[in-house]
Amino acid sequence: MKRRNVLLAGAGTLALPAYLTLTSEGALAQGQGRTLLLAAPGTPEGFDGDALRPGTQETVVQVYEGLTRYGRVTRGDRSYLDPSVIEGHLAERWTVSDDGLRYVFTLRQGVRSPFGNELTAADVEWSWAKSFAQRRTGFFIANVSNVTGVKALSQREVEFTLNAPSSIFLAALTLYVPGIYDSAEAKKHATAEDPWALRWMETNTAGFGAYHVRSVRAGEQAEFVANPNYFRGRPHFERVIYRAVPSGASRTTLLRSGQVQWIDRPTVQQVLDMQRDRRVKIQDQAGRAMASVRMNAAMRPFDDVRVRRAMNFAVNKDAIRQGVTLGTGEIARSIVPPIVGGYDPSFFMYDHDPARARALLAEAGFPNGFEVDLLFSNIWWWEEPMAVQLADQLRAVGVTARPQRITGSDLRARGAPNRQDMALFTFEDGPIVLDPVYTISLLARSDGVSNRARYANPAFDALVDRARTSPDRAVQAAAVREAQRVWMEDALWILTVYPQTFEAMAPNISGWVPHPDEHERWVDLRVA
Repeated sequence: MKRRNVLLAGAGTLALPAYLTLTSEGALAQGQGRTLLLAAPGTPEGFDGDALRPGTQETVVQVYEGLTRYGRVTRGDRSYLDPSVIEGHLAERWTVSDDGLRYVFTLRQGVRSPFGNELTAADVEWSWAKSFAQRRTGFFIANVSNVTGVKALSQREVEFTLNAPSSIFLAALTLYVPGIYDSAEAKKHATAEDPWALRWMETNTAGFGAYHVRSVRAGEQAEFVANPNYFRGRPHFERVIYRAVPSGASRTTLLRSGQVQWIDRPTVQQVLDMQRDRRVKIQDQAGRAMASVRMNAAMRPFDDVRVRRAMNFAVNKDAIRQGVTLGTGEIARSIVPPIVGGYDPSFFMYDHDPARARALLAEAGFPNGFEVDLLFSNIWWWEEPMAVQLADQLRAVGVTARPQRITGSDLRARGAPNRQDMALFTFEDGPIVLDPVYTISLLARSDGVSNRARYANPAFDALVDRARTSPDRAVQAAAVREAQRVWMEDALWILTVYPQTFEAMAPNISGWVPHPDEHERWVDLRVA
């Protein structure tokens, strides 16, 4: 299975009903317009893009949309994003000062939330203030984009102030975070103790995007409805039933039997099992997130770079690719994924070399190896097989890594910036802006929101800052390249594979467009 865009299902379409029931609510589909039935591991645990929980990112991208968006290009019968083109979305145009430090956006007229409120500059100012106050994902986006202030100038004009020119600012505005909220509605649910209505956002949404959550029954399902005021026109699917089906095998059975039209991110084995089934259509995209195993640089024994390098030499990457991802995906040779510009694999230095791994461990004071828990969860399909195979390979150099399953919520919480108490653990992070400066800032700068293993190297941070603030593309490129070299030598992750991403759908579903966050957009989908 090569890294290309393929349609794995056989040609032709089975005579399946377009809309089939999954629940009693689904039985209402015919009377309430087109309904997309989707099976996922669980229901969303919140709808605040600044506080990601299981199911949050998958669904907030349907609700909150950016001031800008990527252009699109057609290849064959598929549409793809074109990261080289940034066009207006919630904003129709913008101006930039000569020094690149001041952007003024003019908002599009007629953009309304499901509550009927029209988008204003005050909504944009309030939304960014929320992210600044929370100091989480949106705050990171602001920092990496050099944004220091957002101010409403009039009803439709909003000003962004930067402290340095930014090559990624307009691309960052394509994101779902900082989300652009209907602040008039959100403020109705704010209190003195909760000024940003965060409790309300655990089960409610207030965006200007294509969909809006109607109800959530934890552990059962969430129901979304199309925004009747959506400015780009009425979505094809008027309702989306997001059903919790914890078993991956059960999700594939529901898809094959026509009881759902989409399932959440199947495993490679499930894809291989389904690829000849004419009742299913499989499409893929190259991965941008490494299936990584991370070592906490602030915890023994991984506070010694010799141990971290030894762990990398101990692992046979090709065996991992064959055994875990079944020959799909690409071996990871940099923190910047191959699909992002600026990717440089030339600094990769960890071919499989158990003898060198044992020598480094002995040099670090562990001639007989050591024991450590290897924590994994069920957020990503590859975690358990990765943990098992990695433990087996590490045993050959004297390291006893004990695979231990924890919940997805616990894995995320323990990897958060205010905790980070796991010594060795699986995780998958990747850039949702296809830019190398954003990538290294996100994953490895000392204050990066996805730097989950306490990596802190002032020299690396200085390279990131040079790339982030210089208006000179050559300077940016040189800094990104050097940062990849430093990161490789510091060996914070056990390098494994960039898995391909597969989407499995009913054969009569069309319109899927791959996005950097690897989540479909329901507004793109339709019944062919």
